[in-house]
Amino acid sequence: MYQIKDLIGQIPFAADLYDMLQKQPPRTRFNLRQLDQFADDQLTTLKAIPADPDKNKHILLFATLHYWIEQAAVIAVVLQKLGYKVTVAYLPYSSWDKPVNKLDLKRQDLYAARVLKKFSQFFDTVSLLRVKPSGTLPPGFNAKIQLAASYDTMYTLQVEDFDPHTELYQLRLQRNEAAARQVFGLFAKTKPDIVLIPNGLVTELGVWFQASKHLGLDTVTYEFNDQREQIWISHTDVVMNQNTDEIWAAKKDTPLDEEQYSQIAAFEDARSSAKKFGKGTRFWQDVASVGGQAQRQALGLDDRPVVLLATNVLGDSLTLGRNIFTASMAEWIAKTVVYYSQHPQAQLVVRIHPGERLMKGPSSIDVINHSLPSIPENIKIIGPLEKVNTYDLMEIADLGLVYTTTVGLEMAMRGVPVIVAGKTHYRGRGFTYDPANYEDNFAITAQLLENTASKRLSQTQIDTAWNYAYRFFFEYPRPFPWRLMKFWEDLQEWPIQRILSPEGRGSFTKTFSALAGEPIDW
Repeated sequence: MYQIKDLIGQIPFAADLYDMLQKQPPRTRFNLRQLDQFADDQLTTLKAIPADPDKNKHILLFATLHYWIEQAAVIAVVLQKLGYKVTVAYLPYSSWDKPVNKLDLKRQDLYAARVLKKFSQFFDTVSLLRVKPSGTLPPGFNAKIQLAASYDTMYTLQVEDFDPHTELYQLRLQRNEAAARQVFGLFAKTKPDIVLIPNGLVTELGVWFQASKHLGLDTVTYEFNDQREQIWISHTDVVMNQNTDEIWAAKKDTPLDEEQYSQIAAFEDARSSAKKFGKGTRFWQDVASVGGQAQRQALGLDDRPVVLLATNVLGDSLTLGRNIFTASMAEWIAKTVVYYSQHPQAQLVVRIHPGERLMKGPSSIDVINHSLPSIPENIKIIGPLEKVNTYDLMEIADLGLVYTTTVGLEMAMRGVPVIVAGKTHYRGRGFTYDPANYEDNFAITAQLLENTASKRLSQTQIDTAWNYAYRFFFEYPRPFPWRLMKFWEDLQEWPIQRILSPEGRGSFTKTFSALAGEPIDW
C-alpha cells in the first residue's frame, strides 16, 4: 500500500483530486481537528479585537509536526494582535522518525493549508513543501545536516552511538537535507526581521536554526519545562543549551532577599520530599526521604569517602552537543567507573537517572557492565527502578560527579564539591570544578578525595549556588500561558481574549515581546 500511494503521490494533481473526492481529512496521525474547531468557534470574536499599532517587524515562525503547528497558529494570532506581522512556515509531518508516502504527505499538506487559511486575516502561511528548494547549499552546511541527523537519531533511540546505515539515520538525513534546501529557498525570497523556532536542536527545527544563523538572521528559540505557565526563551542560541549568561551577569552580584531564599528553599524541599511544587507537573522523586545515614546503611557504605555520580539519560536533548573533553557521556561514565575500580580508597555510588524507566534505549548500566568485567565492592549502582531518594545520596556525598544534570547544582547548594564534565548552564559560575580534559578531571578528583572534610565548599560558594539556583528556576523561565503538552487544556484556562485583556497583558506581554525578538530585561 505504501508503494502504491507513493506512486500515486508522484502523479501531478492526483493528490488534489483524491483529496477533493474524499472530502475529509486524511486518515493519518496528522491531526489539526482541534485547531480547525478553534478557528470555527473563536475567530469571529477574535477579529473584533483591535490590533495594537503596527510595530513594523516581520516574524517568520517555523513549525513542523501537527502539535507544533497548532500551537504556532495560536501564538501567531497573539503576536498579530500585539502589532507584529507574522508568517507561519510549516512542514505537514505527523512524525519525525517514520517515513510517509507522497500521497499522504500531499494530502496532509492540503489539509493543513485548508485549516490555516481560516487564519488568513491574522497571519500568512507558507508550506515549505511548496517552496522551490535551493539547488545548492552553502559550503560546509552538509556537515551541519549530518550532525543534525545524528542528534535526531540519538534523541529518538536514546543512544550516543549508532549505525549511520540504519533506516532512521538515513531518513533524518534525507528530511534534514530537504528542509535545508527548502529554507534556503525561502530565505532567498524573504528576509524576516525575526526568525522564531521552537526547540532549535532536533528534527527540522534544528536545521532551520542552523540555516537562520548561517545567514545572520536574528533568531529566537523557545521550549518548555515541567512547570505550567512557563517558557524558556533564547535569543541567538539554541534554547536547549540553557544559556544563562545574560541573566547571571545581571543578577550574580545581587544577594537573595528573605522571600527569594524562602522560595528556593521550599522548591528544594518539595523536590527532595517527593512532592510537587507550584504549578509543576512532575515529582522529582518517587520515594520519600529516609535520611542519609539510613541510606548509607542500606547500601552497605563504610567510612571511606562517598562519591556520587548522577547520570543523565543517554541521548537526552540536555546532553546532545554538550561534550567538552569527552566523546560522549557514556565514555565519561566508562572511564570514571574504571578509575574508581582502581582506587578502592573511595566508594563510588552511581545513580542511574530514574527517567530511564520511561525510555526504550540502552541503560547507563549497560555502559558500566561493558566497561568492568565485574563490579568491585567499592562501586554501588542504583538502577532507575530502585526506590532510592537521590537527595539522601546527596546528604552523604563527599564529592559529586555530573555531566549536565541539575543534581550537580543541588549538591553544590549543600556544600558538596562537584566536578562537571559536560557543558551545562551552571558550569563556570564559581561553585563547581570544571576540568578541560581527562587528565585535569582525574587530577582534581585525586585532590578532592584527600581529606574530604576540608574540601567542602565555602559559605560564599554555597550562597552563590543558591543565588544561581533561584535565578535559574524562578527567573530564567518566563511566564507563558500554554505549554506544548496539554496545550488545549491550557488554552481553555488562558483563551486569547484573556491574554489580550489588561490581566493577560500584565502577565504575558513581555514574554510575547521576547518571542518577537525584543530584548529581555533581566
